[in-house]
Amino acid sequence: MLRSPAVAGQFYPKHPAALAHTVDQLIPPVTQKIAAFGVMVPHAGYVYSGSVAGRTFAGVTIPPEVVILGPNHHGAGHQAAVYQRGGWEIPLGTVPIAEELTGAILAACPAAAGDIQAHLYEHSLEVQVPFLKTLLAEVAIAPLCIGRVPLETLLALGDGLARALRTRPQLPLIVASTDMTHYESGEEARRKDQLALQQVLALDPEALYHTVLDHRISMCGVLPTVIMLRAALALGATKAELVAYANSGEVTGDQHEVVGYAGVVIS
Repeated sequence: MLRSPAVAGQFYPKHPAALAHTVDQLIPPVTQKIAAFGVMVPHAGYVYSGSVAGRTFAGVTIPPEVVILGPNHHGAGHQAAVYQRGGWEIPLGTVPIAEELTGAILAACPAAAGDIQAHLYEHSLEVQVPFLKTLLAEVAIAPLCIGRVPLETLLALGDGLARALRTRPQLPLIVASTDMTHYESGEEARRKDQLALQQVLALDPEALYHTVLDHRISMCGVLPTVIMLRAALALGATKAELVAYANSGEVTGDQHEVVGYAGVVIS
C-alpha cells in the first residue's frame, strides 16, 4: 500500500521544487560524516525545527535502510505499529518500505504488529522522510509508530529491534522523532529539557523515562527515544552528542510559551 502525505503543505512545502529548496537550505554542508547508530530529531513544522533536524542529519551517513520511530499523537491503531509493506509518497517521490527489515522487526518484536491505521495521519515520522530522501535518494524506511506502552515493553522492543538490525547486510540507522517541552516559557523549557537531555547523553533509556515522568516533561517522543537508546546500546553505542538545541520562540520572537527542539547523534 502507498501512504499519501498527511501534512505536506502544513509542516513542510507541498510543491516538489519548494520542498527540495527548503530541505537543501536546512541541511548544512558537512565534510566528515559519521556512521551513527541513531539520531534524535524534532518533528515540528520546518520553519520551527527544521534547522535542528537538518543539522543533525547532516553529520551522519544515511545507510540504505532507516528505521523511523515516532510517537502516536492520534491514538489510532496498534500501540507498536509497523508499516510493513508498500511505500510512502512525499512531494519528492515515493520512498519504499524496507520490507525485509520490517519483517525482521516483527519477527523479533512480539509486542509489535503490522498496522497502517496508526500511520495514516501521523506527522512525526512523515516529516523526517524528505530529509532522508534528500540525503540518500534510494533510501528505504521501516516506520514504527509508538503509542502508550510500559517501560518493560519499550525495553523489549529496543532489544528486539537490535536483533532485527543485526540481520541486515548494512546496519540501518535508527531515527527517534521527538519534540521536547511543549508550551512553557523558554526558560522553563530549557530547564526541563536539560534534565531529559542529560539522560539521553548518558545513554540511559530507563533514567530518561523516569526523568520525563517524574518532572512532568512534555517530551512527546520519549517512548520512541527510549527504544532507540536501548537498541543503540545493544548494538554497541558508547557516545551521544548534542548537535543543537532551540525553541519555537527563536522564530516567533515570543519566549512566553514555546516548544523545545533537540538534535542528538548516538555513535
